[in-house]
Amino acid sequence: MTTANYRDALASAIKEYEDLGQQRRDIDDRLAQLAQTIGTLTRLLGLTPSVPLGLTDACRLALRTGVPMTPIEVRDRLLAIGVDLSIYANELAAIHTVLKRLNEAGEARFLPRGPGKHAYLWARPTRAIAIGPEIAEFIRGAGDRTAAPRPSPSRRQSAPK
Repeated sequence: MTTANYRDALASAIKEYEDLGQQRRDIDDRLAQLAQTIGTLTRLLGLTPSVPLGLTDACRLALRTGVPMTPIEVRDRLLAIGVDLSIYANELAAIHTVLKRLNEAGEARFLPRGPGKHAYLWARPTRAIAIGPEIAEFIRGAGDRTAAPRPSPSRRQSAPK
């Protein structure tokens, strides 16, 4: 195989990777919508879900609307979809803790809005993961398509003696 074949295969793999990532985000959005619909309809019918939703997953579901939400708005959304918060001594403190952890994990973004008015926004997953400088250059189209890839710089360079 020639270098051009490898480049074509790389371009094809990158495109498929990005397309599948978009499909995953679309499916996640639809699953969140359906879970909210099921929760609301279940509550309206007075049924008890067979698999109760944990607080972390419930907060993820509430945040996936794509609208910045305060912890109080998250609580109200959870109550609206039928999440049982009565098991918590301080439901708002539990929600604050979950939101902070989702922020630390990169799943949600903290949006400061003034004293006591901060909000959280669902952070969509990134499109590509851990790519090297040569692949990034290839994606941007900045490199010469016929030249061989440059070797990566070593992580440690020896100090002059």
